[in-house]
Amino acid sequence: MNVQQTITPELRAWIVAQAQAGCQPADVLNAMRASGWDEQVAMAALEDTLEAHLGRPAVEALQQRLAPGAVAAQLAQPQRLPEPALEAGATMLQLPDRKVEVLAQMALPRVVVLGGFLSHEECDALVALANPRLSRSETVVNATGGSEVNSARTSDGMFFGRGEHALCARIEQRIADLLRWPVINGEGLQVLRYRPGAQYLPHHDYFDPAQPGAPTILSRGGQRLGTLLMYLNTPERGGSTTFPDVGLEVAPIKGNAVFFSYSRPSPATRTLHGGAPVLAGEKWVATKWLREGEFH
Repeated sequence: MNVQQTITPELRAWIVAQAQAGCQPADVLNAMRASGWDEQVAMAALEDTLEAHLGRPAVEALQQRLAPGAVAAQLAQPQRLPEPALEAGATMLQLPDRKVEVLAQMALPRVVVLGGFLSHEECDALVALANPRLSRSETVVNATGGSEVNSARTSDGMFFGRGEHALCARIEQRIADLLRWPVINGEGLQVLRYRPGAQYLPHHDYFDPAQPGAPTILSRGGQRLGTLLMYLNTPERGGSTTFPDVGLEVAPIKGNAVFFSYSRPSPATRTLHGGAPVLAGEKWVATKWLREGEFH
């Protein structure tokens, strides 16, 4: 899980000041790391700021600080990404089995908020199927490729196999139609329950290619490229999905969903997100992660 650090205008101004004073990008990066900045966050800040103010050569000089393989993994972008077929000003998407409202969207991060993606009956049925199989949620361990319980994530959860139930298969096909992405490239649906006080601290969904466990994780279907989070109920209070880098909060409304994609495994995508604490009632959500290739 990545450290929660925000790239502020003040930080960008400081980077520009160091460059104007003649400091080399590598030295600026070292100074940021010495001050406690996560290296990937520091890299993203330097890359964006230096390219805007000094041009591409300064960015290329900075990248020499990293191993060639790590640079390629961080900067490479896929040929295409999961994405709804949104025409300019579209307020409704007609899928083969359902109409879905377009409530809001952003370009950076790429976020689309959808109304009525699931019916209330589908939400209730998914909760009923998942409830008997819940256990304490785990997070991926990048160092090993495995998973473990983590204090940053205080929910209960379970995974369905892809197409395990007719309901799962119907929802997965709807997701494929919405995002124009093959069903086989999706991980199985994960259902989570957050009790009062439960939360998921801000994190990224992509896998860090520089971590030792990355080859094991990526061998199952490649990198994650997108996330669809579906709300299965409406908590009494709290439980929003937050995007701290851009100050966005998406309210957890039953049947609605939020989609976001990340073109590369870098904080520059601004897809740092979390689940705010539930203040009253429970929150139930279902998550679908989309991979580059067929997920095994």
